[in-house]
Parts: sequence; C-alpha cells; structure tokens
Amino acid sequence: MYKSKILLWLFLTCLISACSTTKIATSETASEAEYAPAPQAETSAKPAPSSTHAKAKANARAASTQNNVHSDERLGTKWGDDLSSYVTQVDLKRLSSSPIDETQIRYASKQFSGRGINSISLASGKISFSVVDDRGRILPLYRDGQNYYLSANDGQSYQLRYSNTSNQTFEIVASVDGLDVLDGSRASRSKSGYVLRPYSSFAIEGFRKSNSSVASFTFSKPQNSYAANSASGSIQNTGVIGTVVYELKAPKYYPPKKTNDGYAPAPNAFPAD
Repeated sequence: MYKSKILLWLFLTCLISACSTTKIATSETASEAEYAPAPQAETSAKPAPSSTHAKAKANARAASTQNNVHSDERLGTKWGDDLSSYVTQVDLKRLSSSPIDETQIRYASKQFSGRGINSISLASGKISFSVVDDRGRILPLYRDGQNYYLSANDGQSYQLRYSNTSNQTFEIVASVDGLDVLDGSRASRSKSGYVLRPYSSFAIEGFRKSNSSVASFTFSKPQNSYAANSASGSIQNTGVIGTVVYELKAPKYYPPKKTNDGYAPAPNAFPAD
C-alpha cells in the first residue's frame, strides 16, 4: 500500500453538485437491432481463398493509416479565457502506487476513422470519461483498435468530464499536451489529481491558475498552444489528452435505503399508479 500522503485537489461540494446536474446532449437512441443468422455451410462448398484474410488485414492497416496526422492538421491547446473554478485540498492516500487504469486521446483538425463512441470506460466500467463543449454537449470520439481520437476545431473550447457510478473514491490525474493540468509542469503519473467521489461527476475546464480560477482549454494551432509557450512544455507534445486513475483509501459510500420512517408515504405521481 502506498504509505506516503499526497495532497489532492477536491472540487467544492457546490461545484460538484453543479457539474452533476449539467445537461449533456446525447445521441438519439438507435432502433432495436436486427440480425440474420449465418447460413449453414454446405459440404460441397470450397474453402475461402487465402487472399481473403490478407485483404482484411490490408484494409485494417489502411484504416489505421487514415488516422495519421499531417503537419497542417495538428492542433494544440492554448491558455484560454479565465474561468471561476474553486477547489480545496484534502489529505488522502492511494491504495497502490500503480494506477488502476489510464488512457490517451489524440486530437487534430481532421476527420478520423473508426467506431464512433460517446465516452471511454475506465476502472472496469466504474468511470465514464468524455470530452464536452461549453454547453455540455459530447464531442464524438473515434475508437480504432485500442486507440482513441477526437476531431477538433481550432478555437473551440472544451472540458474533460468524469462520472463515477460506483461507491469507491478515485483520483484523476489529467494532462493536456504533455502538461499536468493542475500545476502546468511536465506530466507524470506521480502528480496529484482531482478527487472523484462516489456517485458524482465533475468537469476539468482548464489549466489551474489558482484555487479559484482556471485558464480554459481551447484548441489552437500548435505554435499558439500553452505547451509551446511554457518552460515545461514542448510543441512536439501537442495533440494528446491523458488520464491516469488511482483508487483512494476512503470509506465506501452506500446510498441510504428509502424508508418512510413509519409516516404516511407521498402519493403517487398519477392517481392511476
């Protein structure tokens, strides 16, 4: 167990409540899927030619090649507008020095190929990670194998949103363009992070300037990025958003069971219920 104490940043309860009630526009629910059973193999059927498998592999390689980013498509994240964002420090311990999960999103000014997804599942499905705009609308991600991509636009502001659906407490160590979002220094797994409480959500809106404000994340040309204009950063590291997850030693939260304490229950919403 990781014994040394770490200082973690925790969103104030009022901010967590505000974030958890933020409305996020999701894609419309798809209609019920249909499928046709595979036909029975005929005894006289000839085996598929060996070139079929080779062609499938070639198509997969071509799809991955389409996600290569050219120099004129590269983007970074600049030091954006000043936003009010209040935090406080808490003293918690990690259960282990090793993270339980981590992921990266590569972004650029291009249309990526792959399976479109709304969020990335972390910590065995306990955490949902998505990128949203200022209105809370999800920016579509693309999954190609084990890689994730985001089609971004120069000048667009964004936030990193995390939701915890479990009774465990986690630490989120986030980085943008190779820089830690809390102190602006070179990204590292050993950095402090934000505390994600049980059954709660929050959004990281920018690089932290103080305990009361952040500089909003805004996509920009690489030369205008914070990484390119910071002593700790490098223009070579632009175009990557990183997330590392640790579990923290904290009491597990169990929602109270609903009870009327012996009093008359509230009426149903509709008399016919």
